[in-house]
Amino acid sequence: MSHPVPIYSTLADWIQQAAIPFSLDSSETFSAAVDRLIASLDDSVELLGFGEALHGGEEILMLRNQLFKYLVKKYGYSAIAIESSFPRAHIVNEYVAGRGPASYEDIQEAGFSHGFGRLEANRELVKWMREYNADPSHQIKIRFYGFDSPSEMMYADSPRHLLHFVLDYLTSVDSASGRYHHEQIDPLLGNDAEWENPAAAMDPTRSVGLSSNANALRIETEDLISEINERRPELVDKTSDDQYLKAVQYATVARQLLNYHAVSARNSDDRLVRLLGIRDAMMADNLTYIVSRERSRGKVLAFAHNSHLKRGKTHMQLGPYALKWWPAGSHLYEMFGPRYAIISSGVGVSEENGIGLPQSGTLEALLTGLPEPALFIPTHKGQGLPASEIAALPTRLGSIKNPTYFPFTSEDFTDFDWLVILDSTTYGRGGPQLQ
Repeated sequence: MSHPVPIYSTLADWIQQAAIPFSLDSSETFSAAVDRLIASLDDSVELLGFGEALHGGEEILMLRNQLFKYLVKKYGYSAIAIESSFPRAHIVNEYVAGRGPASYEDIQEAGFSHGFGRLEANRELVKWMREYNADPSHQIKIRFYGFDSPSEMMYADSPRHLLHFVLDYLTSVDSASGRYHHEQIDPLLGNDAEWENPAAAMDPTRSVGLSSNANALRIETEDLISEINERRPELVDKTSDDQYLKAVQYATVARQLLNYHAVSARNSDDRLVRLLGIRDAMMADNLTYIVSRERSRGKVLAFAHNSHLKRGKTHMQLGPYALKWWPAGSHLYEMFGPRYAIISSGVGVSEENGIGLPQSGTLEALLTGLPEPALFIPTHKGQGLPASEIAALPTRLGSIKNPTYFPFTSEDFTDFDWLVILDSTTYGRGGPQLQ
């Protein structure tokens, strides 16, 4: 659907005319605001990204939950994918489907990475999804995915789980071939703790990614992938297209993870940027797989930090290192075009997260000047907005407690389709203690 782009003389004019205020406590204003947002998007949108300004913003998580529920009930969304380990999320999806453990406590650690399973908002989302699927009147059952790389904050996983998933799949069809690949791969896997050594994050000499066993494992993984590709018609016939494509994706992620470990072992100036770039490329590949899997069922909401979903390059200062790389959103925009749309979130103040009042003239200060507690506002990809005023926008100070908080910048006008801002947020229930 094509929409004419209005012209605004100032940012104040843009806010006054384009802002759509709402309250999380008012289902009426919230629904009306989301309806206007969805109506503005291209009809072809298959993947809607919703970014968080920081990890652990309680009201942002609650907004995500309300948004997904509404998108499911009114707009045919069939899945949510969050910034959590791709292979681990299979455990959560089994729970959502009514299979596996009956208690959320039994999956909250194994089913999530980064400790996200301990966030109460995630618990509430997953339990609602399970209840929704248990209702026989809902013919299309909703799914839960993780799309992050199989890694934690300071280390990457062993490839064992991914490769064994693929080997188990192949063995279910051809026990002789599965046994052969097991005999080639298992001796090379070694000790998981060696792959997952946190010291390797900053010290390449502590990584096993270029050891003789790791190099041999990369070759054996390629051989395994090659056989699965060659035997696609047979494997699909004996299992299903869905099971086959899932095995292929696990194999692909295993290959990417081995490449990640190899780069981790290299002592080079661009090592950290390469690692960050590989992680985001994996995110984009996982989301592409997820969208393809859901295409016949519905649309997908992706939830992650703003920095992963944006169209342009991501910037981060890590100690003395100024890092820039292409995030998942930039890959997705190249692949999906108008089929990918993105909402970026911001926050005015958060005492618990160490975020003070926004400085005068910053975008957060301008957007929180209205009496309503929250608002959506379209960026029009920067079109029709005062370019000189945007370029002169100062960036507010960051957080003194939560290093994952990134303020709005002038780039957000072109990196996102919509902004949503909350006047305030608390810290997520169940999140790790902030220093």
